[in-house]
Amino acid sequence: MAPFRRLALIGIGLIGSSLARVARRAGLADEIVCSSRREETREKALALGIVDHAFASAADAARGADLVLFCTPVGTYADLSAEIAPVLEPGAILSDVGSVKQAVVRDIGPNVPDGVHFIPGHPIAGTEHSGPESGFAELFQGRWCILTPPPGADADAIARLRAFWEAAGSEVVEMDPAHHDKVLAITSHLPHLIAYTIVGTATDLEESLRSEVIKYSAGGFRDFTRIAASDPVMWRDIFLDNREAVLEMLGRFSEDLAYLQRAIRWGEGDKLHELFTRTRAIRRGIIEARQA
Repeated sequence: MAPFRRLALIGIGLIGSSLARVARRAGLADEIVCSSRREETREKALALGIVDHAFASAADAARGADLVLFCTPVGTYADLSAEIAPVLEPGAILSDVGSVKQAVVRDIGPNVPDGVHFIPGHPIAGTEHSGPESGFAELFQGRWCILTPPPGADADAIARLRAFWEAAGSEVVEMDPAHHDKVLAITSHLPHLIAYTIVGTATDLEESLRSEVIKYSAGGFRDFTRIAASDPVMWRDIFLDNREAVLEMLGRFSEDLAYLQRAIRWGEGDKLHELFTRTRAIRRGIIEARQA
């Protein structure tokens, strides 16, 4: 794949800075620029040497770019796409890394100028950390990246964006936006919601018990606190923008939780054993798929 002339990363947190690193290492762009509202973030990105230029304005970063990637919370996409629309060049590819896709189509689509190729995307990779210093080039290695091109999207542009993500280490698949949102609601969004709830319950305990929860945290609770340490702005926007799918999966989970509650109350060990046996197989499948 010929490198992009100018890669513009709108936002330079965990995902954006990881993309900058892997693009630099793999020679995916001749020039890498970013934008951030915060001066300290721009200075950090420049000090790390992961971008050539850092701008306060998204439009300044996008000007002259042939690949623009939104790496900010999805709630910012509508305003950002309106801001950069006047400077986007015909033939440029506009994409994103957001964890919801129907809302992205809704918020960005109307602002895309003629001749610009809008191809939403979602790399299924991340950590609980944020900021330009948290990124690393290996973040996308062996992970899935889902593209949700709209009907009639340019085949060459899709192929070029696919090649970009593959060069970053991802396995790429295409999917309908609605189907993507339902899949991610159960695999990502609901687990985060549960983690936030469990950790929130712990914070509401009386002082003496809360300190012991922290002191004697077992592996399960530690895993929940790691998930619940994720960026609150990003996850606020995800839950609001994928509310229908999240509420559907939350309803199913509530029914299953009630079933489990009854089994424990009535001492129905056979039901507990059957459920735990079935769910154990899911973990084996994740390991076999090398997504552990």
